[in-house]
Amino acid sequence: MDAAADAEFTEFMLGAWPRLVRLGYALTGDRGTAEDLAQTALARAYAAWPRVMRAGDPDAYVRKIVVNASRDRFRKRRVDELLTGSPPDGPAAGPAGRADGFDDRAALLTALLRLPAGQRAAVVLRYWLDLTETEAAALLGCSVGNVKSQASRALAKLRLDAGLAPRAVVSECAEGPQQAEGAQQ
Repeated sequence: MDAAADAEFTEFMLGAWPRLVRLGYALTGDRGTAEDLAQTALARAYAAWPRVMRAGDPDAYVRKIVVNASRDRFRKRRVDELLTGSPPDGPAAGPAGRADGFDDRAALLTALLRLPAGQRAAVVLRYWLDLTETEAAALLGCSVGNVKSQASRALAKLRLDAGLAPRAVVSECAEGPQQAEGAQQ
């Protein structure tokens, strides 16, 4: 690779790294694995950089590598992981120096990890990365209808997830409809 292409890749890599790690984390729930996936994707993209640039959208190309590398991870070895209730690192500080919404993010990631891999990938691509159904289908190598049905099923499961339910709804469910109505009067 010539010096200009090398500089172009370096600039791309520096901008893409955080997005790729976030995608990997959403797919795996583990920051270390997410970084491994991002590194794998960038190494493969570097090896094929002229082809990546000819494809026209290097971000989409590298996102597909991350998704495929995540799938390959399950194909090669299936090892049970012990997932904890919260990430091992402390909460990232927001603009005001606080961890705004950290509990919500942790609950969402935990709920996402309970979804089957296909449903999780569909939800992450559609709603986390804000890809269209067509873009998500191309990235996953499936039909648009499959993305729609996987996302629909995943959203239905997430709506029923007790870890994501608002506190009032959870207490209402625990009390039963008659007791909850009596408490409101």
